[in-house]
Amino acid sequence: MPEAHEPIHEHPHLTEDEKHLAKLGYKQELNRSWSGFSNFAISFSIISILAGCLTTYGAGIANGGPISISWSWPIISIFILIIGFTMSELVSSMPTSGGIYYWASKLGGPRAGFFTGWLNLIGLIAVTASVAYGCATFFELTFLEWGLYDTFSLNRIFVFFVVILAFITLVNIFSSHLLAMFNNISVWWHVAGATLLILVLIFVPEDHLSVSQVFTDTYNGSGWDGGSTSSLAFFFVIIPFGFILTQYTITGFDASVHLSEETQGAAKSAAQGVWRSIFYSAVGGYVLLLAVTFAIPQVDGQPDYASIPAGGVAYVFDASLGSSWAGTLLFISASAQLFCATACLTSTSRMMFAFSRDHAVPGWRHWSKVSSTKTPVNAVLCAAVIGGLITLPALKSVNGIPTAFYAVVSVSVIGLYFSFAIPIYLRWRHGDAFEVGSWNNGNKYKWMNPVAVVEILFVGFMLMLPTSPYGAPWTDEFTWASVNYAPIMTVGVLIILWIWWEASAKKWFKGPVKTIDDAVVEAFGD
Repeated sequence: MPEAHEPIHEHPHLTEDEKHLAKLGYKQELNRSWSGFSNFAISFSIISILAGCLTTYGAGIANGGPISISWSWPIISIFILIIGFTMSELVSSMPTSGGIYYWASKLGGPRAGFFTGWLNLIGLIAVTASVAYGCATFFELTFLEWGLYDTFSLNRIFVFFVVILAFITLVNIFSSHLLAMFNNISVWWHVAGATLLILVLIFVPEDHLSVSQVFTDTYNGSGWDGGSTSSLAFFFVIIPFGFILTQYTITGFDASVHLSEETQGAAKSAAQGVWRSIFYSAVGGYVLLLAVTFAIPQVDGQPDYASIPAGGVAYVFDASLGSSWAGTLLFISASAQLFCATACLTSTSRMMFAFSRDHAVPGWRHWSKVSSTKTPVNAVLCAAVIGGLITLPALKSVNGIPTAFYAVVSVSVIGLYFSFAIPIYLRWRHGDAFEVGSWNNGNKYKWMNPVAVVEILFVGFMLMLPTSPYGAPWTDEFTWASVNYAPIMTVGVLIILWIWWEASAKKWFKGPVKTIDDAVVEAFGD
């Protein structure tokens, strides 16, 4: 496959960002109009505490109860921040749109890059689909609270889901500059919206749980271990199931990496975008989750934890605030999730563009094209269609819960974080020989990187286990609608990738493909 080279006379003046990109082997094809704040904004929008915190709140309460909020969230957030620091160092050194797999390719060779890239792309497509589906669910709940419908309908939610996918696709087809503005607005929507939710949950409910209840109460609504909250299984299996709340919410921060080729001063701005989006989301999300937990309704003087796994925050809002306030808060959250889904698709399309630019995706010529507005339109369309297809199982439910939604959530977390783990490990293995950028961790990488990898592997393993007896083939309660197909997809994808690599890909995938002539680098590099 021929490489595209740019004559030197076409680059009379390269900016510092373009020089850095040229040294990495790429010409400037995307529109570099994003500020550092815009770069931070897209990761902050994708993390979206008004999305992940609220859509998976029921999973947190079901697997541990209030302590899964008050204790698990801050602990897991610290580990994720460590992951963020390790990735900030990597993007500062190599700020490219396909950064995750580019790093793996440069540090571990083409095979590492190939597997990393596909895990990252699959994770991004899954997270886009899961956020869009969660957004559709919250609009459905909003309309129910407003009295537009009488019954909850998974079929109607799927229709909303398709409409949302179409909308965010159209938004992403327009210019990169418009998307940057969209994400800037999103930040303030999230800040103002989360603040309003917190204030309403503090002042409107007549009763609140006590501090002791929020920080010590336990609950096992998973169906496992007979509902026990005192066994070893509860502390070492059930509570870790609830980690999905934190790990899913604080993900997608690699968007700052994928948009680095559109960001000014990317070596510093993208690095700060990664860790700052994690830090501010962790703090804001914790306050929001505590506000929701304190507002959990009580029945006969006892907290009604049992109704939350199926009803989620919608039940908490309705029972504690009434339908009017509940509808308002759900609408604020649903709108925030629309911003989030838009940002997810942006990140996914940039990753697909970059991976296709290096010939790794079938039909790469189509997905690596950019429009007259310097936007990868074909990649946007492809990611949206695939996201819709993998969410089809969510049309089925058990006891009103679309288990497939949580499976898509797990796939997104596993795919994204596993793809992070590979270059993080490889950077650690390179040690002091690694060429750091202007933002780096100094010698702290020696403990940060191993800690990051271990956390990813542990949580990833937990997310592949059956979260209820209904999803375990060896139980009498088993039903296919409850299967956590995350391990099936993860293992299946890895097997397919391994066969593809051994049979074909290793013969033609040689890692990142230069799109700029070496003479340009020599003439304008440092």
